[in-house]
Amino acid sequence: MCGCTVSTKDQKSPSKGEPHPSASPTATSVPPKMLKSIPISKQLSSVKALGKSSDLEKAFATAALIYNNSSDPDGKLSKAVAKNLLQTQFMNFIQGQENKPKYKEILSEFEEQTESKLGFEDFMILLLSVTLMSDLLQEIWTPKVTK
Repeated sequence: MCGCTVSTKDQKSPSKGEPHPSASPTATSVPPKMLKSIPISKQLSSVKALGKSSDLEKAFATAALIYNNSSDPDGKLSKAVAKNLLQTQFMNFIQGQENKPKYKEILSEFEEQTESKLGFEDFMILLLSVTLMSDLLQEIWTPKVTK
């Protein structure tokens, strides 16, 4: 896995005897926060259900963890954070898209209505939209002929 980390100053580790924040069920629909200084690969390995999962399941779990680590206490992403994630965590998919009208339209939405935030579903739709128009996807789908 990528081993990405996201740090935060306001997240504290549970002290001895206290349960880890993700250990107790919550009544809200917001997923519990994992400690943000833990690398994504370690967070993935700590989820027992992913032990024998497929590459696709691990890919979606990675996206969910990156979203969760970057979201605010309400479980939402500010548009500035979402744009930063696109530029830092999705850079190979956005490379070469800067002049495409659809990509410009997507980015302009980040400049407008900056107070609105993205939920996980909207974030995944954003990633899918950028992926579908990317040159990298076309390269992935183009068969390689080796001799």
